[in-house]
Amino acid sequence: MYYSEQTVLFFDGQYVKAADAKTDLYSQSMHYGYAIFEGIRAYETVAGEVAIFKAEAHYQRMKDSADAVGIPLAYTVEELINISYEVLSRNGLKNAYLRPLLFCPPNMSLQKAKAAHLMIAAWEWGAYLGEQLLRVMTSSFQRPNPKAFKVHAKVSGHYVNSIMACQEAKDHGYDEALLLDANGFVAEGPGANVFFEKDGQLFTPALGNILPGITRATVIELANELGIPVVETACTPEALKQADSAFFCGTAAEVIGWKSIDEYVFPTPWHQSIGYQLQKAYKDLVLEKQSNTVQA
Repeated sequence: MYYSEQTVLFFDGQYVKAADAKTDLYSQSMHYGYAIFEGIRAYETVAGEVAIFKAEAHYQRMKDSADAVGIPLAYTVEELINISYEVLSRNGLKNAYLRPLLFCPPNMSLQKAKAAHLMIAAWEWGAYLGEQLLRVMTSSFQRPNPKAFKVHAKVSGHYVNSIMACQEAKDHGYDEALLLDANGFVAEGPGANVFFEKDGQLFTPALGNILPGITRATVIELANELGIPVVETACTPEALKQADSAFFCGTAAEVIGWKSIDEYVFPTPWHQSIGYQLQKAYKDLVLEKQSNTVQA
């Protein structure tokens, strides 16, 4: 699914066949989840060019994440962007998902890494959560406490929490999970940020207990252009279950609406919602449409 015999990736300064790339089974990353990654999308724009969306922001976040947990990243943002375009070119990809991974060499200690390996791969990947409205379940798993983890960093090990929440939801017949924070407020999905609409306003959890998503920031920028008020605050599950509509957003998921949360069905039809306006505006933005419709 992710690679074939012809797939090329970047690995420690070289472009190699994915099937030939090797790593060490004694890596700190393998044993402890001590690694950093990013999720980035490239799109073929309306002009027929390939553009990596918010490449600089993604790679700056990767550097910040690496700094936060003490993994050395010996590449500049510009170098990482150039490598990414080369990976796309060598694989003939235009609409693609990019996965940079910074992982550690053999070390069974719990000390910070003194060196690291870098891989950048790419593959074709549709909308991660699909195109249909989602039935979402409030998870019994909480978002990790920011006093226990660097929750603003995109650390591989954090996503064990996401896997458990996602699987729990699917085991109960839902499409996706919603995690609360340690204080019982709405946090985020396993791999996406949350927005909900009430009386013409958008609400989203404030920073502090969530991953500061780049798509989240983009949605807020688009809402500002559309004249839609956005409130970043501590959001209660009770407020969410009185909302008019809701949606997830993230690089992999893009913008995808919800049908329901637990047993509460959102009353506003998706095509009449603020989320739908933003979904269309987001798609126009990533495709670089000149008519970038910031219109209702």
